[in-house]
Formats: sequence, C-alpha cells, structure tokens
Amino acid sequence: MDKLEIVRRFIEKYYPRDHVYLAGGLCLLFVISVMWPDGTNDQDSSTAADSTRIAVPVGSRSGTQTATITAEQGAPQVSTSQLANTSNRQGQNIQLSDYVVEEETQLADITVWKNFEVQQGDTLSTIFSKVGLTDRHLFQVLNSSDEAKVLDRLYPGYQLDFMVPQQGELEQLRVMSSPLEGYLFTRSDDGYRPERILKQAELSQAFKVGTIADSLFMAGQQENIPAVHIMEMANIFGGVIDFILDPRKGDQFSILYEEKFLDGEFIGYGDILATQYINEGTVYTAVRYVDDEGEAGYYSPEGESMRKAFLRNPLDVFQITSNFNPNRRHPILNTIRAHKGTDYAAPTGTPIRATSDGRVTWAARNGSFGNLVVLQHQGSFETKYAHLSRYAVKKGDRVRQGQVIGYVGATGGATGPHLHYEFLMNGVHQNPRTVHNKLPKARAIEAEEMGRFKDQTAGLLQHFSELNSNWILTLNQPSAD
Repeated sequence: MDKLEIVRRFIEKYYPRDHVYLAGGLCLLFVISVMWPDGTNDQDSSTAADSTRIAVPVGSRSGTQTATITAEQGAPQVSTSQLANTSNRQGQNIQLSDYVVEEETQLADITVWKNFEVQQGDTLSTIFSKVGLTDRHLFQVLNSSDEAKVLDRLYPGYQLDFMVPQQGELEQLRVMSSPLEGYLFTRSDDGYRPERILKQAELSQAFKVGTIADSLFMAGQQENIPAVHIMEMANIFGGVIDFILDPRKGDQFSILYEEKFLDGEFIGYGDILATQYINEGTVYTAVRYVDDEGEAGYYSPEGESMRKAFLRNPLDVFQITSNFNPNRRHPILNTIRAHKGTDYAAPTGTPIRATSDGRVTWAARNGSFGNLVVLQHQGSFETKYAHLSRYAVKKGDRVRQGQVIGYVGATGGATGPHLHYEFLMNGVHQNPRTVHNKLPKARAIEAEEMGRFKDQTAGLLQHFSELNSNWILTLNQPSAD
C-alpha cells in the first residue's frame, strides 16, 4: 500500500467528508483573493500602487494636529515649508521633497503675533518674560541700533507686538508709540534690522458750539467737546481773556478741530483749526496758520498773533483768593505786610504753566515760599511760582509759554493748596493782573505774508459767519416780558 492511500484512509477514518470539502473550499477562496485583481480601473490601480498616505503629527498650542501627506512619483511640490523634516509615528524621517501636502494645516506656532499694551509699572524684562523670551533677547534688540532706544522711553499705552515662530525665538518686534508711528525690528544675521513705521491718519473736521451757564468747562462737557481742546482754547485766548473774571452767563464759544481716523476707526483728536469766544458781545476769533517755515500759531483774522508776551493767568482752573496788595494784613503773622503777588486757590496737583518763554533760574526750596520756581524772561521780566507740591522743570531749563513747570501744593508758609504768583519788571514787583497794559504788543503777520495768510485761513473763518449772524439775531429779539 502506497503512502497516498494510507493518508486517504486516515482522513476518511477521522474527518467527516463534509469537513474535507469545506476546508478545500476555503483554501480555494484564499488563493483567489490573493491572486485576483482588486476590481479598480487602470488609473486607480496605478495611483494606488504609487501612492501612500502617512499621518504626520504636527505640534500646536491646542494639542497635536495631523496633516495628511501623499507620496506621488514625479510630484515633489510642497505647499508649505513649515512641515520640513517632520516624522511619522514610527519615527521615520519624511523628506518633503518626495511628498505633497494634500490637506494643508495652519500651524499655530508659525507667524503668531503676541500683543501687549504697556501698563503703568510694566518693564521690558517682565514683558519679554511673559512672551517666553529672556534678557538675552532683550539685550540683542536694545543693542541692535540707535532706533532701539525707543524702548528706553517706554510709556503706558505703547503697543508691543512679538512674532515668535517657536518658543524662545524672536523673529520680529513691532513697537508702536502711537497708532500712527513706531518701529519694526526684524531679525538678521547681525542682530535686528530697524524699519520706521509711519501711517497717515484720515482727518475730518468737527465743529462744536457751547453756551456758558455755569463754567466754561461744564459747558464744554455738555457739548461733548474734548477737555483738552477746552483747555487749549483757554490757552489760545489766555492773553486777551481772563477766564475767571471775564466770562459771563450766556457767553458763547465755538471750536473747529480735527478728528483722526485710521482704517475707519477713531484714534484721537487733532489740532484746533479755529475758535471763537463771544464775551458780552465782544467777539474774539483765532485761526491756526502755518507759515512758510512750518511754524504754526494762532492769529486774529487781521493777522495779529494771539500769543501775547505773557499769559494773564498761570493756571487753567482756579479761584483768586488774594490780589496784589501792598497794605495787606498777613494771615499768619497778623501784621501789615505787602502781598507782592496774586494767590490762585486750586486743588493740589493742578498743573502750573509758564506765562511766557524764559529760563529757569531757581527750582528748589526757598523759606516761606516752599517749593519755588523762578523764570527769567527777555526784557528784564521775571516771574515767581511758589508753594508747589512738585516740580516739572529744573534749574537751567528753557521753557515755552504755556509749558507745565510745576504743580499746585501747600508747601512753605501756605494755609492751603494754592499758587502764589509774582511778576517783576526791572526788579520791581508789579500787579500781575494789570501789568499786561504795560507789556509789548503781540507780533503780527508781515505785510508781504498777508496774502498767504488770507488764502490759508479764509475757509476756516466761514464757519463763524452764519453762526454769528444767527447769534446776533437771537440777541436782538425782543424779550418775552
């Protein structure tokens, strides 16, 4: 008996015939599934043969994202370079010169700007630390160029934007000192290359009118006029109007000023272009004029400068508590002692302005004057500002008319917070409230420049023509009584 016969008899004895048929069928199906085509067309089958999809994990702040990459023969193009040298889950290096990104994923750590607005008390070191940068990065930026000195004068409101492609890397730093100007520092081989940023604001004009019922500032607030422009208007007319004694209920004022916009968004106020104040029927008008040298100033319609030799008052908000009086009884000593200046009561910290251009000859403590600032002006004039809470200038500084030189306080022999203001001419004390009649007249536009002045200011003055006509008509209406 041969060996095949022995095997056949063994199977018939121990395995039923139907089991043998089932096993044979399964073997046949296995052979067919391995050797038979998958049923796709030629194009699909060739693609399937040449294409492999690999899931590549990509790091992001929110976790791991997956970009699907397809390998294609003869198609080495890549749509993003940020995925270079990534790895698949088995740790194999994938060269993107051999692959094409099929589904592009935005990488969160690439081209992301981190924005900070400087607050009171912030330092560069703490801001860099919040971004994930070290003092080494700060040192590199600060020492890259002269333009980087803008970071030495960091003020609240400055905008600092950091472009950090990867943790611990600073690609760009944008420093905006205002919405319109700043610097962009970009990393280069030798540090950070500076680039000036200058944006042009869109300007529009706003014309506001107010009537005094209680005070100038309350009237301005009621008409939504910026407080800074109310103060500037008071400064413009400071040589011709005493805003403590002169204003009366019913006085009318109007201001034409600029508003700034950037990309349709309001970003701040511009200059006053023209302003007018009507005090008991007397009209005072000032227009802004820029001469051929680029110097701006405010003038009457006739070309006379509104900037007088001296302002009438060194404060914007105050109450006169004591006038110039050579026979005044001293409130502390209770003796007859000349009061050689004017006392202006105001809250502690109220800014004090220089009444004219000059040089600081004293800025220190001085007996009963307390903290004292003395200014020397051209033409043998001198002004003194006493009882200050703190200084805004130091000895030797040059100051301009209207510049803040200190702040109201109660130092020295003061019974309360106020400013004691003295005016001397050739070393002799004068009454600060009447000395203006003895002072030089304001500068006027030269005759040869009047044509240019008229052309530049004619359009500004038109805003007041109709307004004044209506106001005069109202003024002349018979009373209801």
